[in-house]
Amino acid sequence: MPRKISISIVLIALFAVLGFAVWTVFFKPTGLPPEGFARGNGRIEADLIDISPRLAGRVAEIRVREGDRVAPGDVLAIMDTTELNSQLMRADAAVASAESAVGVAAAQVAEAEAKLALARSEQARAERLVTHNAISRQDLDVRRTETQVAQAALTAAKANVAARQRAVDAEVAVRAEIAARIDDSTLVAPGAGRVLYRLAQPGEIVGSGGKLLTLVSLEDVYMEFFLPASEAPRVRIGDEARIVPDIMTNTSVPAMVSFVSPQAQFTPKQVETVTERESLMFRVRVRIPAELVAARMDQVKTGVRGVAWVRLVGDDGSLPDWPEGLIPPLVVTPAEPSTNSP
Repeated sequence: MPRKISISIVLIALFAVLGFAVWTVFFKPTGLPPEGFARGNGRIEADLIDISPRLAGRVAEIRVREGDRVAPGDVLAIMDTTELNSQLMRADAAVASAESAVGVAAAQVAEAEAKLALARSEQARAERLVTHNAISRQDLDVRRTETQVAQAALTAAKANVAARQRAVDAEVAVRAEIAARIDDSTLVAPGAGRVLYRLAQPGEIVGSGGKLLTLVSLEDVYMEFFLPASEAPRVRIGDEARIVPDIMTNTSVPAMVSFVSPQAQFTPKQVETVTERESLMFRVRVRIPAELVAARMDQVKTGVRGVAWVRLVGDDGSLPDWPEGLIPPLVVTPAEPSTNSP
């Protein structure tokens, strides 16, 4: 009797295990998103910015280290400007010389004006005297010719002043170009970010466009994922979205749909979806608000994988409400300042 009971217990346990397996395979919920929602796998990304000098030269100073946080306008590196400073001094001298030439030309104009005034006065006197036959007609013609020559000399002197002034403008332009090169030798952060790589050291010579640093821009943090053709047309740019990172499965990051590809493409090999893959997919980008990134700057990490949730527009143009039990959104609270920020 006890043996029959034990066999019965084993059979019951076996049927229970088989029943649970059948329920798991055929009847257990598959984890599909609720009606009116869609989701896709992706990873948190941000743009990379290469910091490079405009001109080839020697690195004089690098003021940041890998991992440092930078703000817009922070000085990151300085290139040696010894040669450029010498060129700037020569340009200053050239500008001063050109301005002196303008002064000389202006004096020549004053001299030509005085000669013209004298020639006109002598011509007027000769015209009065010729009426009284005090001088010959030939002398009058000489005075008229002298007036014309003086007028031509004045015109030439004024043209010379204009030419000298253009020379000053050219020298000033050369000086401005050199000054701009000196300004470009100080490399600053174009926006908020974090130093990812430091690729050069002080004293090294780098070519034009050679990389000194690589920054991770924290002004545009986003996640890209792919939706099938049956769902992507129902996602609108500007609508609310949520990102659930794998390291924070009990909460979500508020986001906004910033891009929906207008053209379908074949599913990339690296994309994984819960449902069966479709041949054509649409790339969707959801952007994390800048104020949230700024408040949690030290916690932002790119490359973290997760799931992006979006709402699908209904036939009447409405959007479903976020279920209370889905994933509570992350609250935007100011973060403590970084201890390693420059």
